[in-house]
Amino acid sequence: MRELSQGENCAIPSTVITVTVACASPVDVSALLLDGSRRVRSDADLVFYNNPAGPGATFLGQVPGAVTAIQVDTELVPEDVQTVVITASLDGPGTFARAGTTVVTVHDAGGADAIRFQVPGLSTETALVCAEVYRRSGAWKVRAVGQGYDDGLAGIATDFGIDITADEPVPPVPASGTPTPVPGGTPMNSDLFAPSHAEVAGPGMQKQGSKMCKVALDGEVMARSGSMVAYQGSMQFAAMGAGGIGNAIKQKLSGEGVPLMKVTGRGDLFLANGATDVHLIDLAGNDGLTINGANVLAFEPTLQYKIERVQGAAMAGGAGLFNCVFTGTGRIAITTKGTPVVLTVDQPTFADPQAAVAWSASLRTGVQRNDQLNLGTLIGRSTGERFTLSFSGQGFVVVQPSEEPPGGFIGGTGGGQQAGVGGALGGLLGR
Repeated sequence: MRELSQGENCAIPSTVITVTVACASPVDVSALLLDGSRRVRSDADLVFYNNPAGPGATFLGQVPGAVTAIQVDTELVPEDVQTVVITASLDGPGTFARAGTTVVTVHDAGGADAIRFQVPGLSTETALVCAEVYRRSGAWKVRAVGQGYDDGLAGIATDFGIDITADEPVPPVPASGTPTPVPGGTPMNSDLFAPSHAEVAGPGMQKQGSKMCKVALDGEVMARSGSMVAYQGSMQFAAMGAGGIGNAIKQKLSGEGVPLMKVTGRGDLFLANGATDVHLIDLAGNDGLTINGANVLAFEPTLQYKIERVQGAAMAGGAGLFNCVFTGTGRIAITTKGTPVVLTVDQPTFADPQAAVAWSASLRTGVQRNDQLNLGTLIGRSTGERFTLSFSGQGFVVVQPSEEPPGGFIGGTGGGQQAGVGGALGGLLGR
């Protein structure tokens, strides 16, 4: 097996190779297809878990002996692609310095180890350009790179020409129809069959009691993955990505986002999430809604959705704090843990970062320090209210009677390590 030093290159062992990255922490491997100016031709040239197949490059996922892998078939790489860059980003918090030794291995078409490169000198990096597979005088070579990035996969993608802030178009939603009521009665007696437990009537998205949402579907709706509790009629369920390459990268970087499914068909769809309280908000296009991804239950696809940094609260490390922002015209169903209070922001307003569920996107946000830094705080004594989110401007803030977002702190589910401002500030500051 050939050992390469940083910057060294050699010929690839076969036209089809597999590149793996191994270290003590889980990593995600991706590939970028670059033209002669070392830029991607489009967002589709980023091959990773959310876009697993590109021309000549395939994301293989987990393989024996490594965490994740990319396969490159040089005979399928388009003529205008000169370089395939192999990258790795940490699947979770921490840096490569804490991930232990990072080893990049190139396997030949038969799966044998052919080329090995141990990345040296890592410290605060959260993503790496591991190696490059490139054309030279009609032949293909591989170069050991080992260049680190502190701002994760987002920094790498931006350097090679991917605009992670671009929104993707949202298709129009067909007009909702009125479902046909089911005739017949119940053959037994119980207060369970009281009118208060019957299906609500009306088109579109409605509350079904306090903890469930009913969608009279005649077209499609976007819903939280796994939130369907019942349906009647004919429906299809399709898992969705993060809503574009930019959202996928930001979701990976921040832990924020909404795991989505698209439901299409006709009939009655019932949605819920852990018996949390359901509330409906109609957006009229004049202001957006900033919301913790863990509190999103469903929304009409006429709304646009993206992940944005919370302004004024970027003190939680390189990634900052992120929440989901919905804009446009349409209805969204959100959840709270308990009955919330809606505060009108017409004076300086503050809320616990784990209790603030949603707020007007036009509000200005910041972080307010409450505890005074003194000997007591240094030895661990605290009021438990060391930091709060501040809001100013004109709008509203929805505050739930709980300091834990629904769903807990499960990474990548919209309640992750940076579950909006709640999970991130709470985890960072030791709440």
